[in-house]
Formats: sequence, structure tokens, C-alpha cells
Amino acid sequence: METSFSSHPWLLIFITLSTVHAQLPGSWELLVSNAGVASMHTAVTRFNTVVLLDRTNIGPSRKMLPKGHCRYDRHDDVLKKDCYAHSVVFDLQTNEIRPLMILTDTWCSSGQFLPDGTLLQTGGDLDGFKKIRKFEPCEPDRFCDWVELKDVELINGRWYATNQILPDGAVIIVGGRGTNTVEYYPPRKTQNGAVELKFLVEVEDNQMDNLYPYVHLLPNSHLFIFANNKAVMYDHEDNKVIHEYPELLGGPRNYPSAGSSVMLALDGDFKTAVIVICGGAEYGAFIERSTDTPAHGSCGRIIATDQNPVWEMEDMPFGRVMGDMVMLPTGDVLIINGAQSGTQGFEMGSNPCLNPVLYRPDQPIGLRFMTLNPGTVPRMYHSTANLLPDGRVLLAGSNPHYLYNFAAEFPTELRLEAFSPEYLSLDRANIRPVIEGIPETVRYGEAFDVFVTVPLPVVGVVEVNFGNAPFATHSFSQGQRLVKLTVTPSVPVDGRYRIKCTAPPNGAVAPPGYYMAFAVNQGVPSVARWVHLVP
Repeated sequence: METSFSSHPWLLIFITLSTVHAQLPGSWELLVSNAGVASMHTAVTRFNTVVLLDRTNIGPSRKMLPKGHCRYDRHDDVLKKDCYAHSVVFDLQTNEIRPLMILTDTWCSSGQFLPDGTLLQTGGDLDGFKKIRKFEPCEPDRFCDWVELKDVELINGRWYATNQILPDGAVIIVGGRGTNTVEYYPPRKTQNGAVELKFLVEVEDNQMDNLYPYVHLLPNSHLFIFANNKAVMYDHEDNKVIHEYPELLGGPRNYPSAGSSVMLALDGDFKTAVIVICGGAEYGAFIERSTDTPAHGSCGRIIATDQNPVWEMEDMPFGRVMGDMVMLPTGDVLIINGAQSGTQGFEMGSNPCLNPVLYRPDQPIGLRFMTLNPGTVPRMYHSTANLLPDGRVLLAGSNPHYLYNFAAEFPTELRLEAFSPEYLSLDRANIRPVIEGIPETVRYGEAFDVFVTVPLPVVGVVEVNFGNAPFATHSFSQGQRLVKLTVTPSVPVDGRYRIKCTAPPNGAVAPPGYYMAFAVNQGVPSVARWVHLVP
């Protein structure tokens, strides 16, 4: 059969890029050819497993539930008796997939890990609109599954909301379609009902663009909340806006026009927080269902904790909508997935952006972006990217269709891939540290020792960085955070190197919970060890 490049221009782009991919950093590997579900939401657990979660009323998946575990769904247009899994858990050690049972609709829902490592999952559509669910992860050889809470539900139903853990370990749930309020889990005893957030009303336009707001916990304990093209600093204790930031130029940035956002690594005295927002769709592409309108390539960067902050603008090598921004253990940011044209929504994107890009925040403006080795699998609408404990990045999902469709130009994607940044290349293996000793639990402000080994002698300071496990969905990793600990230069001790570390000072810098602790030597991270940070 003859291939038409005019009908599939992204194939020509991929072939052109493939001729030079050997010169570009990074490598790809296929982990699983069929995960059973197209993951719309993804989270990595402290047991080195990964929870993959789709929506429920989507018809047959490619993974059956155990015999006798069918569910009945009057909202499912295809299946009323549904014996298919719509969530699975993936074992990173064995690449095995185990089905999980979710009962109510999780379409475009939100989530966050609680301090004890339990995954809190909230909202969705239809019968899931006000639901609160929990997944308490377990060792891969044990059994754990979703639990839908019966004694508590959301005050307001939430679809396309964002969750963020707070300094005390509670979770704020922000926004949602037609829901311009915030509420908390556990519910605040001093608060009667949800709290109106007028900011979300003010930034809503005729194609919404205020959904899945970008929410970052600042080290001053306030929240940076961004929606459409504006942002505020929000005091969650008194439930009020205390600062309005300048408008970010370049069009809308949130769903359905979504780019992505990260807060850069916190370090030093932990008083400064820098937010970066990149990409997005042209305003109007969603209303017009335009699949070929070029995506934005601009990024805005702002010091959110400054007295009079301004946006610093720069451009990515590619326009990108539906991209994911992943904080790497080094403090660099991987920008991956998405399309160069169109917008979010079913079958509304085209021209997949196959090249990841590395954003190096410490470089001068104009030199921060590095184009990386392209992949071969388009990851479009409803795809995710998550940092793994070994430093790779897991790519899952992509289903730009209302149901599963394996015959489309951009088919429903069940493959799981891993992208390895350049720091995992073989020529850097001799400077890759191995953590030989680290406490399982540390308290705020506590001094503790980390012991590492490295094949070659250590030159310079070995960093110890705490990265949490966010809840990734719709081009934003909810709760994502990297904290660079205060450390002293490593000292040789009995064939190992001892690094004296000080834990984060409080929950505003690093909320309580489980963190991947990476030792980073000359830009090369170790395999992480999970550490429980507690008050």
C-alpha cells in the first residue's frame, strides 16, 4: 500500500527527524505492548508500582476484571453489564499488569497522595461527580484495590478540577466545570460548605479555559492559582486572594487550550518559588474545532514570591498543546507528549510533537531549551508522563476518541513506554551514585546522613533531592514538587561517601508524605529510595 505524506504529514516529519535522531540526547524503550487501558490519569506509588486510570463509561477495555467482579452502569452507552477493567496497577519490576475495579465514573477527575501514601481521587462525571475514592497501595505481590467512600462526598460535584496537598497534609480541591469554588479533604470543621473563588468566574471565557487550573503550593504557604491567562496568590487559611499577578500574554493556557506548568525546584533558603508555563492552543481553536491551528510555543516564567513579579517570556523549539512538564531529579524539566496543532478535546489535535524538549532553568534565556531524541508513538489527548524512581519517565495513554478506536490516524494507545534522559546514558554510568544508606523516615528540619557509592571519585557536591509523586492528567501533574536539600560536601568513609543533609524545614516547603530521594552527582541521579517526610 502506498503511503500518502500529504494525508499524514507527521509521518514525513518523523522520518526526517529519524535520520538525525542518533545525534540527539535521550533514548526510548517499549515496556508493555498492551496495558489493557488507555491511562487518562497516572500516579507512581511508594511500592514502585504505577496506578493507571481511565474513565468507566467507555465500553470494553482490553483487560478483563476477575471472574465475578462485573459492574452495572446505566450510564454506559455500550455496556450495561461491564466486566472490563478501567484501572490497572503496573509493576515496574516485572512489567506485569493487574486489573483494579473502579465503580463510578472517573472521567476528567483529580487526585493527590495523602501523607500516609494513600492516593486520594476525587470527582468525575455522572455517578462519579461527587465521589471521593481512595487507593491504598501495597507491595506488588499483595492485593489492594480502589475503595469508594460512603461516609463522605464532595460538597460540590467536580469535573476537571485540580488537587493540591497543603502544609498540614490536607488537600484543597480547586474548581471544575461549572464549579467555581474550593473545598478541602478532610472537610474543614470550621467551614460550612465550599468557598466561592470569584477568580475562576472572572477568567472563564466562552470556551471555558479555566478548567484544570494550575495550582502550586508556594513556600510561603500560599497558593499560586493560574487559569486561562491570569494568576492569583490565594490564602487558603483565610480563603481569600491576596495578590493578583500580571496577565500572561500568548493566549489561554488551561483546558481546553492547555499547555502545562511546573514550579521549579525549591532550594537555598526555600523562600523563592519560580513558576513556568509553556505552550497552549490558539484561542478559538476549541470553538471552531480546528485541528490545524498552530499551537503556541511561548513560555512564561515568573518569580511568584517577588513583591512585584513580571513574566519573562521565551520560546520553545516547537509549538505544543497537550504537552506534559515533568520535573527531573536534577531540577531540569522534561517537556514531552502533545501536538503542534489543534486543541484539547476529542479528535481535535494533529501534527504530534514527537520530540521531547529539555528545559534547563539555570541557563541564560535563549539557551534553556534542548531538543531531544524523538519518539515514534503519538501521545495526544488523554496521555500522561510521570517520573519513575530510576530516573526514567513513563509515558502512558493517548485516546483522542470518545470510545476506544484502534483504526484512527491517532489510535487509542495501550503501549507503555519509558524515556531515558541523557543522564542515564552509558557514558555516564561511572559517575552514577548508588544510595547505600538513608533513613526511611525523617522529620522536618532533622539532620541525617546519606551514604552513597560512586564508581569514580566524587568531584564537587553530591546533591540529595526530594521529588514527590504527583497525579498526572490532562497535561498537568497535580502536586508536583522537587526540593533540593541543604547538604555538606561528601566525605569518604569506609569505601562510601557520607553526605550530611538537613530535611525540609516545614510543610510549606515540602508537604508531609512519601518522597523519592535522589542522590545527584554531576547531573546524574541515583535510583531513588522512598523516604517518609513527617512533622
